[in-house]
Amino acid sequence: AGSGQQSVTGVSAADDGNSYWRVRGRTAAVCERGTPVRCGQAIRLTHLGTGRNLHSHRFTSPLSGNQEVSAFGEAGEGDYLDDWTVVCSGTYWVRDGEVRFQHASTDVFLSVTGEQYGRPIHGQKEVHGMAASSQNNYWKVMEGIFMQPGEVFKAEQYHAEL
Repeated sequence: AGSGQQSVTGVSAADDGNSYWRVRGRTAAVCERGTPVRCGQAIRLTHLGTGRNLHSHRFTSPLSGNQEVSAFGEAGEGDYLDDWTVVCSGTYWVRDGEVRFQHASTDVFLSVTGEQYGRPIHGQKEVHGMAASSQNNYWKVMEGIFMQPGEVFKAEQYHAEL
């Protein structure tokens, strides 16, 4: 038995309309739109369709026995267990780069392996948290709306080249 919170699943289609998440600042942080996300920064991912945040906690996931990942909160507001650290190489999370998300409170990596649900969500894969880093932890943005970087970031990039 899990927590009873909404399941988060993985699907094969890159353009599934239910697969869109908004990147936001960590809980209680102010994050201006257009601010680049730094590698090592804590963020929240809010599901566009439901307004719930990607969440994890020390419950066992139903299929794989790893750590449960769920969708939690209302209208984008949940709690500190919604915070994930962006693990990437370089300074910033870049559009085409592979990235991992490590849960800020329990240290598991957001992962998907082969376990599939039956009815009513037949064929959807269980998304869960795994303690070890592996190929099952890498994620890549396939499509979405990309914001132009803010003016401060552009100035920082310009001066970095001097």
